[in-house]
Amino acid sequence: MNITPPKPKTQSLQGRTVVITRALAQADEFAQELERYGAQVIACPTIEIKGLDDYQRLDEAINHLYGYDWLILTSVNAVNYFFKRLTALGRDAASLDELKVCVIGEATAERLRDLNVHVDVIPNDFKAEGVFSALERFIGGTDAFTGLNILLPRASVARDYLRKALEAAGARVDIVPVYRTALPDNLDRGRVAAMLSGSADCVAFTSASTVKNLAQLFDTLDLSPVLSGITIACLGDITSQAAAEFGLKVDIQPEQTTVPALARAIADYFEQA
Repeated sequence: MNITPPKPKTQSLQGRTVVITRALAQADEFAQELERYGAQVIACPTIEIKGLDDYQRLDEAINHLYGYDWLILTSVNAVNYFFKRLTALGRDAASLDELKVCVIGEATAERLRDLNVHVDVIPNDFKAEGVFSALERFIGGTDAFTGLNILLPRASVARDYLRKALEAAGARVDIVPVYRTALPDNLDRGRVAAMLSGSADCVAFTSASTVKNLAQLFDTLDLSPVLSGITIACLGDITSQAAAEFGLKVDIQPEQTTVPALARAIADYFEQA
């Protein structure tokens, strides 16, 4: 039974408008969290999750799962698209029983549990660096990476730190694209500009791609004029770095890399404003 969480004691976002740039299919939880603090939320997704045109590489990996020691899944999106192909090839969760599984984030872990897949490692730090450290502790040191075969299904464009670190430690890593991110087809520059120059008090970015895609929409390397006077909130170091690269001063970044933590940090910021 779903129980609605109690309304927070603070309604510090009452009268404030927060623009969220997360993919529309994943925006509901964030919107609900912000609304609990009294915010008016405007969804302006600058990212859309799409399937690939060709799944040959993923299909080959799935057909050779017996050759891997570890499966690393970095997001709910990676889980969903991986399992779509697993099912399309006539396989199920039992195909992963012999693998060790590492995931980033409790939401990703919960999605796997819903699919009856065991999870061995959930790093406390959601960055690639944290994944490497958590795996290193689990397997008993850097030397234990030697000879391990690791499957890493992920977005077609992503950071390469984890692969390089694992390979430098002696593992063999197969990076297999399972989905791609893109600007939404119906994103209109004029409408977005009007929205941002209107009543927006805060813009929240939940991934580096949401920042980069907004810059792409406005054909600029400097988003500071576009978002002048608007508070910038970012989820995680990588997102904040992307914001800084495009000329933005990040005002809000929670210590925890979760959507509820970001909503709470935004509420706390405006309570002190």
